[in-house]
Amino acid sequence: MLSQLCRRRRAVSRALLPLVRFTSREADGGKRRRRPPPPPPPKPPRPPQKPASFTFHDFTWQDSYSWMADLQDGVATRHMDAYMEQEEQYTDDVMASLGAERLLLKLQSEMAVRLASDVCTPPVRWGPWIYYTRVEEGKQYPILCRQSASVNEEFVSYNDPSAGFDYNAGRRIEQKLLDYNAEADRFGGYTFEELSEVSPDHHYLAYTLYDKDKDTFRMYVRDLNLGSTLNKPQIDQVSGMAWAMDGKALLYVVTNHYRRPYKILCSMIGSKKEDVLILEESGDNVFVNVRNTKDFRFVAVNIFSETSSKVFLIDAAQPFSGMSLIWESEAKTHCIVEHHRGYLYMFTDAAQAGVPVDSHYLLRCTVENSSSRAWEGVFIEEPGLSIEDVDFCDSHLVLTLRQGKLLRLCSICLPLPAGEAVHLAALNPRFLPLPKHVSQISSGTNYDYLTSTMRFVISSPVMPVATVDYNLSNGKWKIVHQQNIFHERTMTLYGKRAAKGLDLSEIPRNNEQLAEENDSDVLWNGLSEYYACDYYDVPSEGGVMVPLTTVYSRKHKKEGSPGLLHGHGAYGEVLDKAWRYELKSLLDRGWVVAYADVRGSGGRGKQWHHDGRGAKKQNSIKDYVSCAQFLIDKGIVQDGKLAGCGYSAGGLLVASAINKCPDLFRAAVLKVPFLDALNTLLYPVLPITPIEYEEFGCPGDIEEFKAIKDYSPYENIQKDAIYPAVLVTSSFNTRFGVWEAAKWIARIRELTFHDPKRPKLLYLAADTLEESKYLELQELALETAFLIKMTIDPEKLPSGNSCE
Repeated sequence: MLSQLCRRRRAVSRALLPLVRFTSREADGGKRRRRPPPPPPPKPPRPPQKPASFTFHDFTWQDSYSWMADLQDGVATRHMDAYMEQEEQYTDDVMASLGAERLLLKLQSEMAVRLASDVCTPPVRWGPWIYYTRVEEGKQYPILCRQSASVNEEFVSYNDPSAGFDYNAGRRIEQKLLDYNAEADRFGGYTFEELSEVSPDHHYLAYTLYDKDKDTFRMYVRDLNLGSTLNKPQIDQVSGMAWAMDGKALLYVVTNHYRRPYKILCSMIGSKKEDVLILEESGDNVFVNVRNTKDFRFVAVNIFSETSSKVFLIDAAQPFSGMSLIWESEAKTHCIVEHHRGYLYMFTDAAQAGVPVDSHYLLRCTVENSSSRAWEGVFIEEPGLSIEDVDFCDSHLVLTLRQGKLLRLCSICLPLPAGEAVHLAALNPRFLPLPKHVSQISSGTNYDYLTSTMRFVISSPVMPVATVDYNLSNGKWKIVHQQNIFHERTMTLYGKRAAKGLDLSEIPRNNEQLAEENDSDVLWNGLSEYYACDYYDVPSEGGVMVPLTTVYSRKHKKEGSPGLLHGHGAYGEVLDKAWRYELKSLLDRGWVVAYADVRGSGGRGKQWHHDGRGAKKQNSIKDYVSCAQFLIDKGIVQDGKLAGCGYSAGGLLVASAINKCPDLFRAAVLKVPFLDALNTLLYPVLPITPIEYEEFGCPGDIEEFKAIKDYSPYENIQKDAIYPAVLVTSSFNTRFGVWEAAKWIARIRELTFHDPKRPKLLYLAADTLEESKYLELQELALETAFLIKMTIDPEKLPSGNSCE
């Protein structure tokens, strides 16, 4: 629509240009007339206001847009549909009035070149099979496939769709397991998978698909040898699953109508008998989950309540023999159990001897003594060193470690010696040489318990995400997948030579040589030669120091740089700082991209998370504002050219920061944001989980109610203030509904000073965005064009970027 409109306008203006010049000179005796004034800016939509009053804890407030969230009211739904069409047209009109057509096309062209075009995922070896998904030409969704490892031991041609055909033998060696395009046809053209588990005997695939009509995930089991779906079990509202009896039985968790996981059943595969109830928790605040240990010897059952966290164990060979309690601790603790040759290992952040801890630690005990809770520590605690994650195979234990800002990955031979806890160094750990500026390490699809090669995903702000296979036995490693942003023919970026991604770990070298090469990121195809990454500790309220990371182009950095500040600050999750292809378009235009690790996020211990959630949510907002002010005060970003960006809960963070200091920001992009916290937590349209109440506060508690009321973006818009330009993207298929974005946009236009140079836009993304890279590209190009247009020579903002 936008491109057609702009093309039509250009054609008309060119056709009329000679006539306009002639008539203006004739009428004025040869003198040129003044140009006509530009057309007025587009007018934003004005949705209906239907005042409604709400009272809770003796507080009363008005909400004129509450009707938008009433999905049961047919009239309200029709009004909402009409309003969304008006918002879509307004966004098109505003971008056209900004002359953004050429910029949008240029950005889409830039990003399309960098868009990952892999037709197949990196293959995963598990036992006798190699599993992978690939996309056929012209199809929207992938196909799950496998090949026999004995037929194709070195399967490396996974970017070639014809790799599943053995031309020498003249036969097909690929087995199609599940075609998600066919599944989409059953679900109205849309499919989304939440769970997927292959049985340990490789005979069955259990998976759940989202049914939009029922708003639930339905579980199916597929016979991989026959290529057919079993009639039983087919169950709605399944939230977890675990295999037993070597694939002959399947345990699964069912949720109630409040989406609380409360019941575990066991289905005998191929049997027509009713599924057997293993456990049912009737309490309103009790939640259950199941998972296999990696060797499939046991099924761990986690039960969480407001008072405790419990772990039970089921013998996978005898799933009906009962559950054994092996661990109990205080509420809201993280507990993961693994088994290795008669020992149980527990990775947890539970209090020790009644004293809260700030990080995870590893315990173990024998299976025979687990009922007596004879757990012992594995490692002696070392100051400044914390364990972020663990992974197991039969031969090794792998630890992700954090030392300050530095992440490390090491392997330790199993079994561990019996006895008391020891220092890590006493176990002769082998460290994987990592690139600079690693921001996150996550375990890959390490299904094969008996292999000594494990997969990890390494993220960095100055390196495309790398999927790495690490041989724990000999220390060799290779990158099996990494996006290439260099020019294919010349392998150059900015006219400089760049190393190709080779398995350089095969070349012997001493530690000094390895360290020197690692510093230059040659081994990892890093981009440190072109983009710089700096770190700061920013003082915030309460004397805390907030980590701030900035990324910029070494070649294109300039004085007066515009900047984009990312934030999330919720659920204890580490802020995603991975290199993303769309950010290159900003970096190469001289932008500074920054990341604020505010309280409420992860990576700095359990207390850091707790200090930014619930009644302490204001700490997250104050930290974000402090980082924004720091960027401007230090001249890293020019005053009047700072933009904010937040996703989901990060949208709440950025919107709340704007409410506090609207003159601090020039623009903001809020992606599927949580904006109406007070009303959503009190009167949820979609069921709210305990995690949301823990994270954002429970309004039933009067103190937490007051805290929510004080930070909720929708409730705290400053009347008659000048707000920054804002682009909000949302969808009907999101955890926080589109009505939240629509209500906030309508209210902010109603209450704040209207400045056409600071538009407030609402963009409705397609529901299939998760599966369509090209729809994603269009949205990212729109967001980037919006940011660029909003920061080009902005007029001076009101003086004094204070938050008073």
